[in-house]
Amino acid sequence: MRIEEELKLDYSDVLFRPKRSTLKSRKDVNLLRTYRFKYSKNEWSGIPIIAANMDGVGELSVAEKLNEHGMITCLTKQHDVKKIKQNKNIKKIYQNIALSVGIKKEDFQTLDKVLKEFSFFKFICIDVANGYTEHFTNFIKSVRDKYPTKTIIAGNVVTADMTQELVLSGADIVKVGIGPGSVCTTRIQTGVGYPQLSAVIECADAAHGLGAHIIADGGCTCPGDVAKGFGGGADFVMLGGMLAGHDEGGGKIIKKNGSKYIEFYGSSSEVANKKHYGGLSNYRSSEGRSVKINYRGKINETILNILGGVRSSCTYVGAPSLKQLSKCTTFVRVSNQFNETFTK
Repeated sequence: MRIEEELKLDYSDVLFRPKRSTLKSRKDVNLLRTYRFKYSKNEWSGIPIIAANMDGVGELSVAEKLNEHGMITCLTKQHDVKKIKQNKNIKKIYQNIALSVGIKKEDFQTLDKVLKEFSFFKFICIDVANGYTEHFTNFIKSVRDKYPTKTIIAGNVVTADMTQELVLSGADIVKVGIGPGSVCTTRIQTGVGYPQLSAVIECADAAHGLGAHIIADGGCTCPGDVAKGFGGGADFVMLGGMLAGHDEGGGKIIKKNGSKYIEFYGSSSEVANKKHYGGLSNYRSSEGRSVKINYRGKINETILNILGGVRSSCTYVGAPSLKQLSKCTTFVRVSNQFNETFTK
């Protein structure tokens, strides 16, 4: 047993230090990024915010709206050939869609069927809660061998050493985050995790050194947190709870005491396991919660609010583009992030 004494930080532990800026307006900030990926050699351009592969978020109707802004949607693992065929606009939005897959044999078979039917998809997201197993890295190698021209996203991990391991196994993009999500209970159930901002900073450094990229996955509660993810070195930021509760997610609206709510739950929650797999296996416990969140209407207003916040962050630190944000970032450690007088 050993204890690491070095302080690790979450998004709530810091604020951006403002700096002199030559920007006249938020509208002058360029949020577009262009990336060329390590193994697939594919090039992608857009705003690097990704909808998480969670029920009510990683849906094709959400993908259509995010595509209008050049943003990516990571579809849920339940999107098979039949479900994808139901969307008539798939050929218009495929460049901003990632297919999700687990690491079971049947997951690989489903992915193979989808790619035989829709060979134009470019992103594959190999998604597990614990990216530290040998089986996981071997699975990445298998997918890389079979689909050499696809851009592979793999995770989740939170440390530099395993980020490098996943990249060397064939991942173009590493997904970073264990336990920070709004409906994730991994840290409660297992005691495992890593403060998200420090994880992003350390994993970005490791991935960039090998010519790969990272996604900061989870922990964002507001547009400022999204900006902090980019400021910490993330190439992409993935959002779940911040994009939940909208019409496009397809969730059932619950009316109670004159208010409207939508159920939102973690991918490892009891609700998700019962819905998709018939329930939890007797050897495991739930690592997610189910909550009722306020119904939020159309997703476009939320998207514009997030993008407006990130643009404003850039103007405060003098970054003319999202690409420059991490170079212009100085974080200040704080004990209180904002005034909560009227937030409760």
